[in-house]
Amino acid sequence: MCKHSYVTTSIPYVNARPHIGHVLELVQADAIARYRRLIAENVRFQTGTDENAFKNVQAAQEQGISTQQLVDRNSAVFRALCRKLEISHDSFIRTTEERHLQGVHAFWRRLSEGDIYKKNYAGLYCLACEDFYLEKDLVDGLCPEHGSPLSKVNETNYFFRLSKYQNTLERLVASDALEVLPGTRKNEVLSFIRNGLQDISVSRPAERCGGWGIPVPGDPSQVIYVWTDALINYLSGLGFGGEHFQKEFWGPRCEEVHVIGKNVWKFHAVYWPAFLLSAGLPLPKTVLVHGFLTCEGRKVGKSLGNAIDGLSTVEELGRPAIRYYLLRAASPFQDSDFSRIRVEELYDTDLANGLGNLVSRVCALCEKARFHPHAHGEAHEAPGGFHSAMKAYRFDDALQSLWQVVGQTNADIARVEPWKTVRESRSNTLQAHLSRWVENLRCVAFWLEPFLPVSSAKILRALSGDAWIKDQHVFPRKNRGRLRAGAKRQI
Repeated sequence: MCKHSYVTTSIPYVNARPHIGHVLELVQADAIARYRRLIAENVRFQTGTDENAFKNVQAAQEQGISTQQLVDRNSAVFRALCRKLEISHDSFIRTTEERHLQGVHAFWRRLSEGDIYKKNYAGLYCLACEDFYLEKDLVDGLCPEHGSPLSKVNETNYFFRLSKYQNTLERLVASDALEVLPGTRKNEVLSFIRNGLQDISVSRPAERCGGWGIPVPGDPSQVIYVWTDALINYLSGLGFGGEHFQKEFWGPRCEEVHVIGKNVWKFHAVYWPAFLLSAGLPLPKTVLVHGFLTCEGRKVGKSLGNAIDGLSTVEELGRPAIRYYLLRAASPFQDSDFSRIRVEELYDTDLANGLGNLVSRVCALCEKARFHPHAHGEAHEAPGGFHSAMKAYRFDDALQSLWQVVGQTNADIARVEPWKTVRESRSNTLQAHLSRWVENLRCVAFWLEPFLPVSSAKILRALSGDAWIKDQHVFPRKNRGRLRAGAKRQI
């Protein structure tokens, strides 16, 4: 029986355009989804936009437009980014959609059967995080995430009995029944839980939110807290709360993986599983936490004012260059520095001068030798270590295993020196060499699909043997003559 997989990204706020950090998360999740499809799993992949935050209201006011106009415009940019990156999502959910509202209300009604109550609360609130903080969590009196001042808030909200689930959550995370990766993040989650869980506010006064958001069922004076509402997208996108809930993608027969940034693990690895336990629903299998992209060692982000625009950067540097860099050079789990120069250098060395040049050489040799490859099936045995790396979400190691094949094939060609005998097309020895090199490249191209889907298809087409495409550059050289000694370049 085919295994089911459900891959999701977190859904970003749309108070501004997507930045390069969103690109990282999208390509990581896309690589997982595409890989699982290659190994014959039934995969559903979802991304989307979080549109009910008060910061969206503020951004719209600053720009002199309605909140709906702002979220429509910026959500469209996130969709455009997905298209530009060739993201293979099956569903793009917006939290302003009717299907999401239905799912949130159905979920809230489950929580309210025993774990929702109303009380007055005073606390310190960070608008950028859309979250409350305790005094002990602050750094020099400022938000530990953004370094910004917090607002003192005193209001009556609905609360969720998070403290009720402390022991259960600790057991689930410690036993990996709820798998949090990498281990360093698991330890952070356990430490957070063991320090004691307090009940959390799950609504906001509608007046303070400008009337924007999903109303609490039966109480229009309150809107559901954006992080409560946003998490439910993983279910509402499957039809939860409607007539056609795709249960096969949420439960014991499915491997769910939430791909998220390290700044939101509290919501996904603590609050979300507690909500699900309260609602009587299964928990996700894995919460995969990636690090931040930094620029000169500092986190890149909208709220920090140093965001690198995602869409324009992809348009400038090219999809293959960006996807390859983020999956090969950026750590899957730790912070990584983003450098335009390094993106271009890696593209030139590994793609244009490496794999791309090898494909052109082999195609040219095959044409000259009138080589006709044997028929081949769709599947190819992956290089050693590839599957284990992908199952551990080590995208960098998986790509390294493919480039070992590239290096070995280049070395083999240099040793054989086929150009000396290429006109002797009847040479059985040469035909055997060509067959091996073509199959090596087909293998690389087949398993390259999760990382560079368009390039993978181009290489497989070039190696089909129907017409050797020797002059088509899979990875055109973009930087020829641009990197002059001593020239100054922007990061």
